[in-house]
Amino acid sequence: MTDVVVVESPAKAKTINKYLGDGYTVLASFGHVRDLPPKDGSVRPDENFAMDWQSDERGSRQIAAIAKALKGARHLYLATDPDREGEAISWHVRAVLAEKNLLKGIDVQRVTFNEITKSAVKAAMAAPRDLDQPLIEAYLARRALDYLVGFTLSPVLWRKLPGSRSAGRVQSVALRLICEREAEIEVFRPREYWTVTSRFTTPGGATFTARLTHLDGHKLDQFDLDTEAKAFSARDAISASTFAVRSVERRKVKRNPPPPFTTSTLQQEASRKLGMGAQATMRTAQQLYEGIDIGGETAGLITYMRTDGVQMASEAIAAIRGHIGTEFGPQYLPGSPRHYATKARNAQEAHEAVRPTDVSRTPASVARHLNDEQRRLYELIWKRAVASQMQSAELDQVAVDVANPGGNLVLRATGSIVAFDGFLKLYTEGRDDSDADDDESRMLPPMREQDALKGGDVAADQHFTQPPPRYSEASLVKKMEEIGIGRPSTYASILTVLRDRNYVRLEARRFVPEDRGRLVTAFLVSFFERYVDTQFTAGLEEQLDEISDGRVDWHDVMAAFWRDFSHAVDQTKDLKISDVISALDEDLGPHFFPAPSDGSDPRVCTACGTGRLGLKLGKYGAFIGCSNYPTCQFTRRLVVDGSEGDGADMLKDGMRVLGQDPASGEDVTVRRGPWGLYVQQGEPNPEDKKSKPRRTTIPKGIEGDKITLEQAVGLLSLPRLVGLHPETGEPIEAGLGRFGPFVKMGAIFGSLDKDDDVLTVGLNRAVDVLARKLASIRTLGAHPKDGEPVLVRKGRFGPYAQHGQVVATLPRDRAMDDVTLDEMVALLTEKGKPLKAKGKKAAVKAKPKTAKAAATGEDGVKSAPKKAAATKATSSKAAPAKATARKATSTKAAAGKMAAAKATPRARKTV
Repeated sequence: MTDVVVVESPAKAKTINKYLGDGYTVLASFGHVRDLPPKDGSVRPDENFAMDWQSDERGSRQIAAIAKALKGARHLYLATDPDREGEAISWHVRAVLAEKNLLKGIDVQRVTFNEITKSAVKAAMAAPRDLDQPLIEAYLARRALDYLVGFTLSPVLWRKLPGSRSAGRVQSVALRLICEREAEIEVFRPREYWTVTSRFTTPGGATFTARLTHLDGHKLDQFDLDTEAKAFSARDAISASTFAVRSVERRKVKRNPPPPFTTSTLQQEASRKLGMGAQATMRTAQQLYEGIDIGGETAGLITYMRTDGVQMASEAIAAIRGHIGTEFGPQYLPGSPRHYATKARNAQEAHEAVRPTDVSRTPASVARHLNDEQRRLYELIWKRAVASQMQSAELDQVAVDVANPGGNLVLRATGSIVAFDGFLKLYTEGRDDSDADDDESRMLPPMREQDALKGGDVAADQHFTQPPPRYSEASLVKKMEEIGIGRPSTYASILTVLRDRNYVRLEARRFVPEDRGRLVTAFLVSFFERYVDTQFTAGLEEQLDEISDGRVDWHDVMAAFWRDFSHAVDQTKDLKISDVISALDEDLGPHFFPAPSDGSDPRVCTACGTGRLGLKLGKYGAFIGCSNYPTCQFTRRLVVDGSEGDGADMLKDGMRVLGQDPASGEDVTVRRGPWGLYVQQGEPNPEDKKSKPRRTTIPKGIEGDKITLEQAVGLLSLPRLVGLHPETGEPIEAGLGRFGPFVKMGAIFGSLDKDDDVLTVGLNRAVDVLARKLASIRTLGAHPKDGEPVLVRKGRFGPYAQHGQVVATLPRDRAMDDVTLDEMVALLTEKGKPLKAKGKKAAVKAKPKTAKAAATGEDGVKSAPKKAAATKATSSKAAPAKATARKATSTKAAAGKMAAAKATPRARKTV
């Protein structure tokens, strides 16, 4: 008979199992075992914010394993991470087990430990506690907030701003910060200024450089020397004068070590020094925390890495001080331990700072057991923690003023030397941007007042002010922490979501907003300004922290938020697309139409010469078009004019005739459609409204302004026969689909890479692409009714059977290698569903895709798939059964229109 311990990850389970021994069974939950279903109605404000929950296949599998292990057990210990998310995971595990009546006679308790060491785990197991209800309620409030914002605001974006993906409570604020910084850079106008420096030689023969600070008896401001003439005049005056030392100022300065790492500062410093993104930093830190095999012993090397506390346990401080005294000497050890307090807004300081669990495990001693990322991050954490308890560094700073006899010209030289390195012997903190004074580390030669100096070369240097730098991951995380939005543990996932949504991109490790991101931000600022305001979001974070402390009721916080938020959303129901266009055009006009250097109007249409270029919204996104449409069909992708120089997306005359089709004699033209450029053969028959000319999109790799008649005819003739499979003899075709070029053999499709040319791809390449696809497909045989093959495929949510356009999910207890043809024929007959739907049914298919984007919350965690088995729970009481059957009609209608519009390509229609 063994007791059961539940943790999050298998690595953590393996480590803890070694510490606890045979009397315990340690299992992993693999994170959350359930989540809110990605559909409207999962959170119901009108029922006191009751929630529905569902378990996906993995969660159900882990719950089944825990239930099996509980048979005969007396205790269940929930040992998930010591934070809000860990408390929530434990609550979910207990709730699901309780609903299944699996906890009768079992004592359920919560244990937490800040580090995974044998002593820490044993101590935690000896002092269990109950689940922290305020912490759980804070999780419920945060999850409900993210869900309601996503599922309420995202459909508004889809309807009013086609082409946008989703909005989030915190991600939208982070995106606004990036976009506003970009706008600052665009409107920035550099100012010219000059500096004048001179070299001098002391009586001892040493040289140094000083900079002009006073001219004609007045102290110079940055822009006083703003022309070459002024700078050269000052240079000539210095060259014509003699100088002596007027004053020498010396002072000692102490520099204290930085505190040990929090989650935020760890991400910042890893980005600056190691070039590691926030996501990679947290993943590697998780590995160091959960345990590394060190010579046959698995041990956690660092304490819990999701924390905003800067304090360390007294035992750890004592061990670090002992190490400093032994390894560096008593002069590097302060007289008393250092204690730190965080300056971050909303800091909870519930856990220790990130530190090594055992300071005697130096980076050098464990390096051979770690991979490169683990080694570099552990060294960074170890050095920062040890340096935080070392003696301050002492610097001797010197400032020397040099003046001419009349005193109307004064130059200053500054420098410093490290008198005692202190903590700098081990660690130097990184900087976000190069803002250090070059003079800081310069050493000046010995000088005394009244020393005559020999003049040397005098230089006048031109400078220009620089715009504020774009945010790096480090500086953005720092900014978010300073203003109090989000939580440090969520920053990595927030930044990942922004990149996954194609709202931003990284260039030279700096965030650059995509035009899609700027459109979304401009829309939200124009119509939902309060909910992307940093102060409002920070205030909401404070309320969530108050819920964690048990000071306010989470239902009250949610009710106040929902009352105002739902009212703001209701006000957009009558919002016209023209209003949206006007607001966005006004906000983003300077970005898309920058003023040219010749002073001409940047909005004049380059095609017709009379129309005005402006922002337009089509069904599938924004673009730039002419006000004289349809007379002038000039369009341009949504990029800054001339920034890409790509004529492939511009058609000044609306279309371009390539020539005539050799077989039919009809014109073959290049045109613009909702998804970009396409080629068309012939024109619609005005007498036959059902007639449609042959057309196809131009794939990536073929430039629209350079496509030839031969290429266009080839595209229009797709699919084409590539050849016969050398083993089966089946024909292989190449064609273009909704998601790009492909090769096809029977019911098997394989996507071609971007480097493949669908018009010329050969048989060998096609066979190779299909072979990789066939590795995930098993053919059982011919269906007895029509002789078509019955297949078993690996799907995103598990294996499924397919016959033609009918699919059926395999039972959970059946592997794809074990099923037979007869079993799958019966399964398809009983539970088969059409693979593709048309018309109104397409809306049902489209909804999970769009809902999934909206279901991404602050943490960037996607809700479980719709196929998963659903279970129900609420924060206070079970919701009525009928509530689970509610349908999101408004979202379905919007998704239906989008899906229906995609079913048939058509020419551009602008609003």
